[in-house]
Amino acid sequence: MEDWLLPLQQDRPQVAWDKFLSRHRKLIFASIRHYTHDYDEGMEVFAHVCEKLGADDMRLLRARAEDPNPRARFTTWLVAVVRHAAVDWFRHRDGRHRLSALGQRLSPRRRRIFELVFLEQRSHAEAYELLRLREESGITFREFLAELRETYRDLSRGRPDRLIRELGGVPPPDPSDGDAEHPVEASEREARLQSALMDLPAEDRLALQLYVVDELPAEQVAAVLGLSGAKAVYNRVYRLLADLRTRLERAGIRRGDL
Repeated sequence: MEDWLLPLQQDRPQVAWDKFLSRHRKLIFASIRHYTHDYDEGMEVFAHVCEKLGADDMRLLRARAEDPNPRARFTTWLVAVVRHAAVDWFRHRDGRHRLSALGQRLSPRRRRIFELVFLEQRSHAEAYELLRLREESGITFREFLAELRETYRDLSRGRPDRLIRELGGVPPPDPSDGDAEHPVEASEREARLQSALMDLPAEDRLALQLYVVDELPAEQVAAVLGLSGAKAVYNRVYRLLADLRTRLERAGIRRGDL
């Protein structure tokens, strides 16, 4: 049982909150760093996460900790909650229904693409059709892809690619590159990759995320996952990577495609 749950059940929410943060602060910040390495942004996101988790005397945390049949470990659930809150914070700050500071720096055409793809959450194909029908009937799909790719580039300057992917999907390949694959093929490959990852158990996905993507020390990953030590993390992660590579090759994705 989480050590902060007992004082919470004893109507001592501040003691429970202090224990919760002491135990999970590093994991929360590691999840936030997935989206930003800027100190001020990170602290604002952390405050937003704390507000969400601490609301109503930790109601959300208590409901999860007292769940008799959880579908995943508590730390797995917590990472998902933190990342969802982080993305929501960026969406709120950057504006879902208004131009953000990022969008205002774009050219008029790219600003409209930004609105359609990032704020209105349109697919790339849908954004192209809306742009063509509403405002620029002469734009070709090739021209649209070039502008879309440059929009992603403009937005990702000084910002982790992961956040851009979360907010607006996967950027298309460069249409001017003769070796670039067709956008449909790229989308299908991305879908197969995501499917292979989602087929993994939640704890396996978290192990890969913490050790490979977030680059946490193996000892810390072991503590989060409840493993015996760093060696157990190495064994688990490298086995997962080997299995995942085999599954991707069966799905038609080779090492050089990634």
